[in-house]
Amino acid sequence: MPLASIPSPSQGVWYLGIIPIRAYALCIVLGVVVAVWLSERRWRARGGQPGTIIDIAVPAVIFGLIGGRLYHVITDWQTYFGSRAIKEPIQALYIWEGGLGIWGAIALGGVGVWWAARRRGLSMTALADTIAPGIAFAQAIGRWGNWFNQELYGSPTTLPWGLEIDVDHGGEPGVLYHPTFLYESLWDLGLGFALIYLGRRLALHHGRLFALYVAGYTLGRFWIEGLRIDPVGGVDHAVEFLGLRLNQWTSIVLFIGALVYFWATRNKTGVEIVVSPSAHYEPGAESADPVHSTGQADAGESSASAESSESAESSGSSLGGDTPEGEASEKDAPDPDAPKAEAPSAAAEEPQADDQAELSDGEPVTKEKNSR
Repeated sequence: MPLASIPSPSQGVWYLGIIPIRAYALCIVLGVVVAVWLSERRWRARGGQPGTIIDIAVPAVIFGLIGGRLYHVITDWQTYFGSRAIKEPIQALYIWEGGLGIWGAIALGGVGVWWAARRRGLSMTALADTIAPGIAFAQAIGRWGNWFNQELYGSPTTLPWGLEIDVDHGGEPGVLYHPTFLYESLWDLGLGFALIYLGRRLALHHGRLFALYVAGYTLGRFWIEGLRIDPVGGVDHAVEFLGLRLNQWTSIVLFIGALVYFWATRNKTGVEIVVSPSAHYEPGAESADPVHSTGQADAGESSASAESSESAESSGSSLGGDTPEGEASEKDAPDPDAPKAEAPSAAAEEPQADDQAELSDGEPVTKEKNSR
């Protein structure tokens, strides 16, 4: 009997009444939340508009889940179809039972990001660099769903951190297995922090930080995949080519591609658009008017306000007595000793001042003209 080991959970599903709460799904959701939260903070630090990452995450997650499931079903089609299938074809849609290929998730999820970025007029490479660390952290959290499902474990081991697997999930009594879920989770966690550090230290832009993410992940996935014994591509065995599993070959191709891109863009410069051209946004300020930025107004409104101010000043001058007495007396009254002649002039002009003041505050006429 081993002196130490990692036990597997006795169950991965809990019920809230008749509603199943699956640990696998919770791990994925938690990973997505962490990735969106971190990416949103990084995007705003680059000068991007708040809420952009949250909006883009919706199509990215939907496309990513579809892509991840498609990759799994395509590479493990014999599990669901054919004479040797061990599951019903309809179970290919049961995403909660496990089975998401990271390659398909990133590929189709990237299509969702590209579509959202194009609609907003944002740089795809800027978004990719921003979300790269978040993806690594999301993978680190999501891998714990494999622990709850007791799947994707490695070959037998005598190490003190060996993983116990139930007989119902393919394990043997008294045998421990490499906890490949834990290896990959720790690798992804370290990769996420390394990307944050390198992004600040080297100021990597134009997709170069995302290329490092791809290279770093595939490097770890290659050796971890070599420890796994789950039958990828077959029912009772893993499909291999030249002694390497399918996902190992995928890792090699993507690793080389990431390094080529990183080298090819080493001298690339230029401005990456992080604020949509149609957005009126000033970092650190909130505009009360959704149409205008702070301090911005239509030309019609500015001229109307200026005219109202001039009218109010002229009215205030007649009421305040700034006009010379000789000029007023010559126009309004033939008798210079008759003070009553000035009262009608002031009284007649006072309602005009009130009318102008009312237009300046409420601006009913000006607004009606602008609305047309």
